[in-house]
Amino acid sequence: MSEKLKVGILGATGMVGQRFIALLENHPWFEVTCVAASPRSAGKRYEDAVGENWKMDTPMPQAVKDIAVMNVNEVEKVASQVDFVFSAVDMPNEEIKKIEEDYARTETPVVSNNKSHRWTPDVPMVVPEINPEHMRVIDYQRKRLGTERGFVAVKPNCSIQSYAPVLTAWMEYEPYEVVATTYQAISGAGKVFKDWPEMVGNIIPYIGGEEEKSEKEPLRIWGRIENGIIVPAAEPVITCQCIRVPVLNGHTAAVFVKFRKKPVKEQLIEKLVNFRGVPQELELPSAPRQFIQYLEEDNRPQVTLDVDFERGMGISVGRLREDTVYDFKFVGLSHNTVRGAAGGAVLCAELLKAQGYIAAK
Repeated sequence: MSEKLKVGILGATGMVGQRFIALLENHPWFEVTCVAASPRSAGKRYEDAVGENWKMDTPMPQAVKDIAVMNVNEVEKVASQVDFVFSAVDMPNEEIKKIEEDYARTETPVVSNNKSHRWTPDVPMVVPEINPEHMRVIDYQRKRLGTERGFVAVKPNCSIQSYAPVLTAWMEYEPYEVVATTYQAISGAGKVFKDWPEMVGNIIPYIGGEEEKSEKEPLRIWGRIENGIIVPAAEPVITCQCIRVPVLNGHTAAVFVKFRKKPVKEQLIEKLVNFRGVPQELELPSAPRQFIQYLEEDNRPQVTLDVDFERGMGISVGRLREDTVYDFKFVGLSHNTVRGAAGGAVLCAELLKAQGYIAAK
């Protein structure tokens, strides 16, 4: 690629916006040329706007420190400077839906980390290894928006990444009933421990709206395009509990599964370790070579040992065993702000570029 695509980050000063900037440092296809945030940050150098609130464990990239923050609400002005944008804006839901479509109508593709458009029928919600074909619904969305190249695409909720890919690998055995409990890191709420001292040594057995998303979003990912919209799958039926735990990064899930075609353990492990998708076939820059790893040790996966598997883009699975009530149970782990947030969105953008949906203006 002779020239990198120019990228804008909407909501660049927040935790997910920061993660986008960290992940895109030295990216072979994309270059951050524009950062946008709320009006109170507009006009400041990015480094000054973030101040002491840089939350990544790597230093702020030098290339973005002196970029002047733009007002995210000045849509035409921001859009004129970029080929596409990543969206991590922190606004009320309806405002996010509107501003993302406003950017799309400027013929600027939007790849969003936000939940607002996840149930818009003609907006693809994609895990690139699972449902890359859903990007085709963009053609219908563009007709609705009246655009030629602008659109909105989203990635799903961070909590499902630790078990939805696993169930996808096992689909030929027809899983039909799933019970999952997720143990979710505080960074999923955009926090670190200094922001949330009451989480130290504590758990909170409630995360607003999370259980519904964890139960329903996998079904949309497994759905099909019909008459220009995505129709969710009917199975497997999922029931979920979501608990906040004192961990900085990494969502863990304890999952129970019933199958119509009951496999043996060895078959399930083989399906996991050999599971590959379009990102692996295309060798996309952010794609993990090994999407899912299986760990034999009884005490794995662990956040401290496994959350950064494949630079945080891989899924770790362990403790697969037969159950006395369900057929099998397992523990899954994913990095919630890499695979589950910004990294998943970057991989979506790479897929969109490879499919021809994102190109230079």
